[in-house]
Amino acid sequence: MNGKISELEEYAKINNIPIIQSDGINFIINEIKKRNIKNILEIGSAIGYSAIRMALAKDDINVVTIERDTIRYNEAINNINNFNLNTRIKVINIDAFDYIDSNKYDLIFIDAAKGQYIKFFEKFKHNLNDNGIIITDNLEFHGMVNNTDKIKNRNTKQLVKKIEKYILFLKDNKDFNTTFYSVGDGISISKKISS
Repeated sequence: MNGKISELEEYAKINNIPIIQSDGINFIINEIKKRNIKNILEIGSAIGYSAIRMALAKDDINVVTIERDTIRYNEAINNINNFNLNTRIKVINIDAFDYIDSNKYDLIFIDAAKGQYIKFFEKFKHNLNDNGIIITDNLEFHGMVNNTDKIKNRNTKQLVKKIEKYILFLKDNKDFNTTFYSVGDGISISKKISS
């Protein structure tokens, strides 16, 4: 199984497909085990790497993962089939903002378009179980967050500013308690404050 994981990591590297860093996904897998998480909603499948890694954490985990890019969606389906996880991982080829879901999840993992993080959070927070958590990746964005003066590219600078805005949104959020971890590319865990 580890060999197949390494192949997937190598494929992503060669083809410049952004996947979560290994210490980031290992950190999330620890949280999944620690919190006994069973149902996961992932925003942004890419090639299915993180969905596969999360599903492999325990035999009773089910993942719904959303991917709008058809090429990535098809790659994710192939990779998930390759790991025989098609009964536990459901990939949906749709823009996350068009996706309607009334199910509740123990974990919502946001790892899609970084400029849309606030909108993703606001849209999907209603799908969270009372004791559930929302995990967001890429909050340090290769060390560029809080270092915008060093960024030359205008688009990158704008994207980093949006990530910084999201971090402030999490810090100021009255309904959620968020902890930030400098692991992988920067991860946050947000937990609903019980009323």
